[in-house]
Amino acid sequence: MVNNTDFQKAVELIDKSNSILVTTHTKPDGDACGSIAAICDVLAALGKKVEPLLLSEVPEWYRFLFADPPKILGRDISLQQLTEGQFAEFDLIIIVDTNSYSQLPKFEEYLKQNDKPVLVIDHHVTADGLGCVELIDTTAAATGLIVFDFLKYSDWPITDEITHSLFVAIATDTGWFHFSNTDSRVHRSCAELIDAGANPAQIYHDLYQNLSLQRFKLMVAMAKTLELHLNGRYATQHLTQADFERTGAAHKDTENLIDECQRISTVEAAALFVEAGDGRVRCSLRSRGAVNVRKIAAKFGGGGHTMAAGAYLSGPLEHAKQLIFEQIKEQFAEI
Repeated sequence: MVNNTDFQKAVELIDKSNSILVTTHTKPDGDACGSIAAICDVLAALGKKVEPLLLSEVPEWYRFLFADPPKILGRDISLQQLTEGQFAEFDLIIIVDTNSYSQLPKFEEYLKQNDKPVLVIDHHVTADGLGCVELIDTTAAATGLIVFDFLKYSDWPITDEITHSLFVAIATDTGWFHFSNTDSRVHRSCAELIDAGANPAQIYHDLYQNLSLQRFKLMVAMAKTLELHLNGRYATQHLTQADFERTGAAHKDTENLIDECQRISTVEAAALFVEAGDGRVRCSLRSRGAVNVRKIAAKFGGGGHTMAAGAYLSGPLEHAKQLIFEQIKEQFAEI
């Protein structure tokens, strides 16, 4: 848990700031999007000028969290414009759901030149110490839990919109409460959010019963690539650039697709390899606990959690698959 001393430092940092930039890691997931949406709503209610700036697009199933689409670095604003203050002049930067330079491509350059205070809110083990104030709790199942605790400490108003955003953050990072990180704190916090206005039925519909045809076709394409290794204990799937062109799907449509093959009873570890289009291969890793995928991802400059992590690997696809296979095999041999 984050102590009250750090919460108070964060309150004071926000109180003396007027213009605030909020960002998160590339390929934002539900925890990142929900946490950003909640923070931005709170800051706006406090009369702050707040600008969410993302490093890649918000997946369409999380767009309902934002009244206006957040601007994207490299699409709506260049790094040069940001560095020269043409976007806006900020006196505080808030980074949520990451504390790692490797997950902040392009923005990393701005951050290293920046002399403004940085507040980090995160629950990951991987940490580069990006903030002058950091609200870090690696026992929290989601960054949204830390944000919720912070809002309760600060006694700032929590609207219905904020309860929905935080519920999304927590529910998605716990696999809608079926991942092993779903502890009593998760349920207590979500009960409080429901009492405060969150509507789980509507949120579930918005998240999981609202898929685009393109994403569904991508799921079909991915399913056809399933391979089982090591006596069925390790599953791999992949997606090529041709799959995206054929289905009309975008890279943001790959979120959580890796979870599907974990339904197979024998699978203890899984990997999804996606051609990034720049010669690299993005690898998403999942484990049921026997394999520490965070350690594997860290060897390639990535990060995450013990049972959910990711990294970018050098291509081509088969080379990337072999790199991970050797690491998975090695860990299984140590069990």
